[in-house]
Amino acid sequence: MTRDILFERRGAIGLATLNRPAALNALTLGMVRAYARQLDEWQRDAALGAVVLRGAGGRAFCAGGDVLAVHDAGKSGDHLTRDFFREEYTLNYRINRLRVPHIALIDGVTMGGGVGLSVHGSHRVATEKTLFAMPETGIGLFPDVGGGHFLPRCPGETGMYLAMTGHRLRLADCVYVHVATHAVASARIDSIVDALAGAEYGADKTAAVNRALAGFAADPGKPPLAEHRAAIDRCFAGDTVEGMLAALEKQGTGWAKAQHASMLTKSPTSMKISVRQLRRGARLNFAEELRMEYRMSQGCMAGHDYYEGVRALLVDKDSKPRWRPATLAGVDEAIVARHFIEPPDGDLRLA
Repeated sequence: MTRDILFERRGAIGLATLNRPAALNALTLGMVRAYARQLDEWQRDAALGAVVLRGAGGRAFCAGGDVLAVHDAGKSGDHLTRDFFREEYTLNYRINRLRVPHIALIDGVTMGGGVGLSVHGSHRVATEKTLFAMPETGIGLFPDVGGGHFLPRCPGETGMYLAMTGHRLRLADCVYVHVATHAVASARIDSIVDALAGAEYGADKTAAVNRALAGFAADPGKPPLAEHRAAIDRCFAGDTVEGMLAALEKQGTGWAKAQHASMLTKSPTSMKISVRQLRRGARLNFAEELRMEYRMSQGCMAGHDYYEGVRALLVDKDSKPRWRPATLAGVDEAIVARHFIEPPDGDLRLA
């Protein structure tokens, strides 16, 4: 068992703690496997009331997957480029299908893989320290871990906006776009764990969790995103990246210019495949959408931009990725389509 994730049975709950605080609790394959095994065990526990997942260290819930390890594996031809995505997505699906409530305490940085560990569960408890984002188009990937399922189901076009720009959300906006179900004060997180552990869980376990959390409710405040909602819905409503950029140019406000500039820093390939992912994902069930994402992940692993994006951000740290193709015009239909075909090793299989 890895010490990077800790488990205990506390009262009526199974409590899991992501335990890599120096790495902002970034998710490794070992952690994915350990949590999957533990969830299987807890599923068989008839007395279990709920599962609670938190991050250690006070700075992050989980800042994402271990993208540097996947980058290095891809460079060396290691199977991690296949195994990590397959097992991470399977874990996301298990969380969604858990027979008891899954409560993620997203207190601190919550990005990428951390989103996958939280947003598909029944309860996502955010605080004033929460910083939520899906920044994958900036590293040559796409909003994975089920992003193609939950982002199209955010209000209006806010999900597409988050996918294209990687915009970071604080507490009020997390509640506004429905990635958080509850708002609480960070200082009360330990008390919340104690309350959930001591709750009386009857036949309706979700109601029991809701009752326990109600005593800690905080005002999330006014969501800044609401001010731009009309512009977001207008500018990000299309089916092409080019159309979104044109709409932002036409909008012409300072906010629109900032979003336009942000998008121009992202991988052109990543943005184009992400648009297709979200539009298709709106019509797919969760299992179907994860199978599509697995295909996309393997397409990215066979390409250029993921390795270049991670190099620029985490290896050389020059923040000057050289995307290939470098422009949206260079990303033709054949490039996009190859991200949506069955990989040589087969599709993701979800029980």
